[in-house]
Amino acid sequence: MDNTKGSQADQSHKNSEQTESTDLSHLTYEEATEQLEAILVALEAGDLPLEKSLTLYEQGALLAAHCEQTLDQAELRVRQWQPDGEPTPFTNWQDE
Repeated sequence: MDNTKGSQADQSHKNSEQTESTDLSHLTYEEATEQLEAILVALEAGDLPLEKSLTLYEQGALLAAHCEQTLDQAELRVRQWQPDGEPTPFTNWQDE
């Protein structure tokens, strides 16, 4: 019996799962932070097998990078509104 086709199908399935799990562009910032918080809770519980912990850690790192990129893009948008490209400081805003 030829197991090569089965192995190739399994590997193809794993690769498509990895691609789906690494493509986070469809997630909003709020969705990504919610998923990241759930991962942190699961990891902090400390009762997961090592492989599951590593997988969750990797997903968390990807989510954190996605959140950082989303915030960077938001900062760029805000800077575009400023005449000199610098954010306006919010010092003494309560004094008014």
